Amino acid sequence: MAFLQPRPQAQALVRERADAIALARRHWLAGEPARPGQHAPAGIDSAITRSWQRCLEQGRRPGQRIVFDPVPQPRQRAAAERQRPLREASEPVLAQLARAIAGTRYFAMLTDAQGVVIATAALAADAPRAALDIARVGVDLSEAAVGTTAIGLALAEHRTVWLHRAEHFFDDTSLYTCAGAPIFDADGRCAGMLDLTGVDVAERPELQHLAQQAAGAIGQGLLRSLPAALWLQINWPGGLGPPWADDESGPPSRDGLLALDADGQVLGANATARQLLPLRAGAGSHASELLAVPVGLLFDAAARHPQPVELPLWSGLRLQARAWRPEHGRLRMPAAQPAPPRLRELQGRLIEQAVRDAHGNVAEAARALGVSRATVYRQLGAARPRR
Repeated sequence: MAFLQPRPQAQALVRERADAIALARRHWLAGEPARPGQHAPAGIDSAITRSWQRCLEQGRRPGQRIVFDPVPQPRQRAAAERQRPLREASEPVLAQLARAIAGTRYFAMLTDAQGVVIATAALAADAPRAALDIARVGVDLSEAAVGTTAIGLALAEHRTVWLHRAEHFFDDTSLYTCAGAPIFDADGRCAGMLDLTGVDVAERPELQHLAQQAAGAIGQGLLRSLPAALWLQINWPGGLGPPWADDESGPPSRDGLLALDADGQVLGANATARQLLPLRAGAGSHASELLAVPVGLLFDAAARHPQPVELPLWSGLRLQARAWRPEHGRLRMPAAQPAPPRLRELQGRLIEQAVRDAHGNVAEAARALGVSRATVYRQLGAARPRR
C-alpha cells in the first residue's frame, strides 16, 4: 500500500547515513586520506572510531571471520551464580521489553560487565540465524571477542550508545543494528548492560531511550534488594515525584533513591542520587556526611510519609525528600499515626540538635545548617518554657 512506503525524504536520509558510515570506514579503517576540500568524516559517534582504533591496534582486520563462541562451561556456571541478582532483577524488565518491541525485528539481551550474555528475551519463532547465533547464554560478545558492538561500547563508555550496520568493526557483524545501555548496581559500579539488537533492520534510534530506561529499571531492582532500614526518595524542591507504593517497581527514575541501614550508613543509591549527592562509586558513606541533618531526624521523617520534608546539604543547598521504613521486606504506605511531628517541629529539632553538636556555639550551628543566627535564636527562644 502506498502509505506504507518510505517517503523520499526518509530514503534520502538512509542513503546519507550509509554514505557517512562508508566514508568513515574508508578514512579510519582503510587509511584513505580526505580529498582536497573534503573534511575528515564526521557523523558517527567518536566512541565508535576509538573502538575501531583499538581493534586495529590489536592486529585485527574488518574482513576477518567471526565466530560467536560461548565461554567455557566452568566459567559459565561461576558467572551464572555470581550474576544471579542481576538476572533476577532483569526478569520482569525483559518481559516488558519483549512486549514493547514485539512489533519490530529487534530482541533484547543482558550481559555481565565482561560482555558475556547471561539472559535473553524470547526470540520470534522465525528469528534469523544471525539472531540465534548471538542470543545464547554464555556467548562472549565483548569487544575483545567480536570487535566494535553496542555491548562493548556501552561497557567501555558507561553510557547509552547506538550502532548501525557497518559501524560495527567486522564485516561479519555489519548486518546488526543495536542500542546498548550500561546497568549500574547499588554501589554505582557497572554490573552489565542491556542490549536491543535487530538483524537487517531499519534504524530506530529511539530504542536508545528504551534501552536506557530498561537498564535503569534493572539497576533499581538491584537497589531494591538491599536490606535497608530506611529509604530516602530525593530530588530538588519541586521536582520530587509521587510516593513509591508497595506494588510499584520503584520511584520515578528522575528521583534519587538512597538506602540506609539502622545506623545511617549508606547501603546503596541509584544513579540520580549519585548526581544529587557527593557519593563516589564503591565508597562507603554515612548519611551525616551527605546531609546536614542528624540521622535520628531522618527516621523521624518517615512518620510523615508520604509528606515530603526539606533536607539541607552541607553545601547550603536543599533537597526535598520522602522517607519511609520497610516492613517485612516490603515497602508500606503509612498507617494512621498518633500526632506525627509537623515540619516546623522537625526543623526545630534539627536546630536544637545542631546547637548541641556545636556545644552551644550558635554561630557554628548556624553555619552548619546554612541559616542565620537570628533563625537559631528564634528557635531557641521558642523552645524555652514560658513563665
